[in-house]
Amino acid sequence: MAKIGFIGLGNMGGPMAANLLAGGHQVTVFDLSASAMQTLAKKGAALATSAAEVARDADFVISMLPAGKHVEALYLDPEDGLIGTLSSTTLVIDSSTIDAATAQKVAKALADKNIGFIDAPVSGGVGGAIAGTLTFIVGGSDAQFRASKPVLENMGKNIFHAGDVGAGQIAKICNNMLLSVLMAGTAEALQMAIDNGLDPSVMSDIMLQSSGRNWTLELYNPCPGVMANVPSSNQYQGGFMVDLMRKDLGLAMDTAVKSHSATPMGALAQSLFSMHSLQGNGKKDFSSIFEMFSKQQ
Repeated sequence: MAKIGFIGLGNMGGPMAANLLAGGHQVTVFDLSASAMQTLAKKGAALATSAAEVARDADFVISMLPAGKHVEALYLDPEDGLIGTLSSTTLVIDSSTIDAATAQKVAKALADKNIGFIDAPVSGGVGGAIAGTLTFIVGGSDAQFRASKPVLENMGKNIFHAGDVGAGQIAKICNNMLLSVLMAGTAEALQMAIDNGLDPSVMSDIMLQSSGRNWTLELYNPCPGVMANVPSSNQYQGGFMVDLMRKDLGLAMDTAVKSHSATPMGALAQSLFSMHSLQGNGKKDFSSIFEMFSKQQ
């Protein structure tokens, strides 16, 4: 089993680290939240007093951080970046969702020191992190992908190699842009059915067996009361926050500008989720976009 350092124990990182422990790995963790670290300690993790301590002598260092600036600072900060601590035998796996340019910048700087780096953002939400069924989308060399896969399989069900460093980030934001469009479209279609006197459960069943079928209808229905054990039936608590979708759509639109890609549906989805967030819904699950179309709001 591997010696793994894990940095970033939030809603996603905490369960991911727990699954590594359940897989029999030796895991040392660090987070600015003492309570998050204590939760992992109870599951068998060793606690570090700094990110540098996590990185020393690790076979793998996994990071799960909020944004590109945090990832860049963690690894490349001139004063205490891990670039000065990591060994050439350590493979860095960054599972944060960030811009591809930052992932590539960090990878190049580490490569200059003979330190391996892959970007491996995830899909599947908090539920997938807890269940160990996440999808990992990896950007890196073939050899790095092969080396990382046994570790990633402790945390995920589907492991994809998208291409070179940065490709994981591109694939992730393309997927989430499509997801945002599907969720908004499903929500407005169901609301129009309700406005015209149809039962949303019946309408959902009809669409599931028709050409409008999609992931949101199958597994994540945005209309309250239609599907059990999803955020829409729990006051839109849990799941994937509106503000996180808004962040990912911002990354998607920045990428589209750089590649001169036409993304009119993505741009509209960004506007809708930004509006929804600004109306005080940023901490709700992203399926709460359904409420934007309701005449009762």
